[in-house]
Amino acid sequence: MINAINPGFAHLAPYPFERLGKLLATVRPPDNLDPVALSIGEPRHAPPASVLRAYERSLLEGVSRYPTMRGIEPLRAAMRDWLARRFALTADANTQIHPVNGTREALFAIAQAMVTPGAGQRILLPNPFYQIYEGAALMAGAIPTYLPATAEHNFLPDLQAIAPEVLEQTQLFYLCSPVNPCGTIAPLSYLQSLAQLARQYDFVVVADECYIELFRDTPPPSMLNACIQLGDPAFTNVLVFHSLSKRSNLPGLRSGFVAGDAELIDAFARYRTYHGCSMSLAVQRASIEAWNDDAHVHSNREQYNEKFDSARQILSPVIDVAVPPATFYLWPDVGEDDEVFCRDLYAQTHVTAVPGRYLARDADGANPGRNRVRLSLVATPEQTAVALQRLASFIQQRKQ
Repeated sequence: MINAINPGFAHLAPYPFERLGKLLATVRPPDNLDPVALSIGEPRHAPPASVLRAYERSLLEGVSRYPTMRGIEPLRAAMRDWLARRFALTADANTQIHPVNGTREALFAIAQAMVTPGAGQRILLPNPFYQIYEGAALMAGAIPTYLPATAEHNFLPDLQAIAPEVLEQTQLFYLCSPVNPCGTIAPLSYLQSLAQLARQYDFVVVADECYIELFRDTPPPSMLNACIQLGDPAFTNVLVFHSLSKRSNLPGLRSGFVAGDAELIDAFARYRTYHGCSMSLAVQRASIEAWNDDAHVHSNREQYNEKFDSARQILSPVIDVAVPPATFYLWPDVGEDDEVFCRDLYAQTHVTAVPGRYLARDADGANPGRNRVRLSLVATPEQTAVALQRLASFIQQRKQ
């Protein structure tokens, strides 16, 4: 029986939060301080009430019928209309859009559907990265190839540094923009270069755009915008992944969609038909309400911007902290061992943060997350301010 198990299992690394749990397992935080988590990126702002009402109204209908894999037409229309409003582009709701149960499920499944079995197939991913990319590559039987995303290149992989022989073996290229964990936005020129490479070397770009509505000033472009600028309304070899988790504070709804190349969408839909993971009708009805409403997104963005302003004021006197152009993360260099920093921070302040090395891999002799920590500003403004004040005092004490 053991010989029948996918060999990729042997290479799956513990998830960052599992590693964090082990790091803190023997630490006793102060009993007189309430815990505040700056670790997991789980939105805590209130979800739109209209979405919750739509979900409740549809519960009975949702459990009494099998949902279709491609979703109901009004859902795909709502997704199409949001793409048009947000990115000023046209997508066919019937052939270029496919609902999924959150981007996590889809980002993993796309590798299983698209990678050709056989030795030597590569999946490229930025380093640091969302660990689902790596797991998807391993379980698809491909070689995860880590592309350093450091400050030198604005925390994006240097496309010009990728060897042609590597690109020739590449089947998927994962890109997250805005970037988890640092909040960098890939400019349109970068996305165009990547789209051109995908066509030249015939690989699929998997663009994770789940943070694209959480920006400070300038709306980030989509990978689909790059295709349009190149005169390619068919979005050749490009798929983008969107979610309501961050945009609408609905991580538990598990709702998102994939859009792009119609041929790839069709293949992915056939894969998911066998996979058996269609979206429930109640979630579809609620999702229609969410995608059709932009007002709550503006309010959500303003709350994050206020917390980043607070972070700048509180932390700037003690540490060089760059407020990112997007996402809800801070990615500071703490100037010391990131595991020790996070362990001591928890022990002294009851605040949790993620060591940067947990979000990256040792590659070419370096781990680009080392000596950095990821801070998720997802708690209420009051809780966030408390955590940041404790963090500032903690850093100040370590400097003395």
